[in-house]
Amino acid sequence: MTTDSPKKRSLLKSFDAAFSGLKVLFCNERNFRFHLFIGALTIGACVFFRIKTTEWIAVLVMIALVLCAEALNTGIEYICDLISPEYNLRIKRIKDIAAGAVLLVAIIAFIVGCIIFIPYIFI
Repeated sequence: MTTDSPKKRSLLKSFDAAFSGLKVLFCNERNFRFHLFIGALTIGACVFFRIKTTEWIAVLVMIALVLCAEALNTGIEYICDLISPEYNLRIKRIKDIAAGAVLLVAIIAFIVGCIIFIPYIFI
């Protein structure tokens, strides 16, 4: 007989659901895998150039933001496809806005990366 509390079981279910979502993203979403690959390359560059702690923080935050934006975009797309499987101009706009948010975060991450890595590359 287990003595697990309902809260503990609920917490474990939450983690199980979260890991399931990450598995869906990794297995089914090409863009998520692309961003994950770019993040891994960036981490490799951080190790290679031996960047400062504050630079590590900035890089890791930007990688996390890009991955989270892509995950939220995917969730929005899934909801939109469930609500309206057929073409719908309003659904298209919603998807475009969500995709634009990912692009915006990715551009800012690129700029942060340039600010951090250009001095290591050219100086």
